[in-house]
Amino acid sequence: MGRAYEVRKASIQKTGAAKAKLYSNYAKEIYLAAKKGTPDIEANVSLKRLVEKAKKEQVPGDIIHRAIEKAKGAGGEDYEVVTYEGFGPGASTLIIRTLTDNVNRTVGMVRAAFNKVHKSLGVSNSVSYNYDYLAIISVKSNLEEEIFNALLLNDIEPVDYEKENEEIVITVNPSDHNKVKDVLEKLITNVEYELDEEGMYAKDKVTLENEDLEIFQKLYKMLDEIDDVTDIYHNVNL
Repeated sequence: MGRAYEVRKASIQKTGAAKAKLYSNYAKEIYLAAKKGTPDIEANVSLKRLVEKAKKEQVPGDIIHRAIEKAKGAGGEDYEVVTYEGFGPGASTLIIRTLTDNVNRTVGMVRAAFNKVHKSLGVSNSVSYNYDYLAIISVKSNLEEEIFNALLLNDIEPVDYEKENEEIVITVNPSDHNKVKDVLEKLITNVEYELDEEGMYAKDKVTLENEDLEIFQKLYKMLDEIDDVTDIYHNVNL
């Protein structure tokens, strides 16, 4: 299966998590995007795209509104994105993305999860060199050739470009993410994104069995239950 399948599977897993955590993560992401740029959806492209994604995942409008309003005030929380890399059972590896206002608290909780299954965190780039950081966007359209040509005309070179059933799946470097969406929105009226994700994707996958698989699933569950954790990437076939 390709990277698009991975993203879909991750999205299904997310819907099974508590809605409260999903809403909280979006509130923090929206606050951060508004604070870093400008708290105006029309003037801040990153904020606009994030709000669109939140709405698609049915995040209530009042949560979105409060996060933006909060960013307009002085002071407030100082959130930052912190990524951890770790080694699981067998040849498994994990990359854990967090959004936190207290790094000491977060690293303590992440490290504790690894310690409980007798596994360890690694140093920076001890794991991530085996992953690709990519953006994946897909839409339902029969304009396969027109879209591809428009991407090239806008100096966007896809890492991968394929048609899956009725969907066009475009994989690019994250720096081109918004440029791809600009192209699609010019060509397709009221475009709806089937996939719209950035993430770390393992170059090679491993298969775990028996006790190793049980330990990995336990570790994943503990990490997923940490409020500050927003995404977990790994190299395990599940």
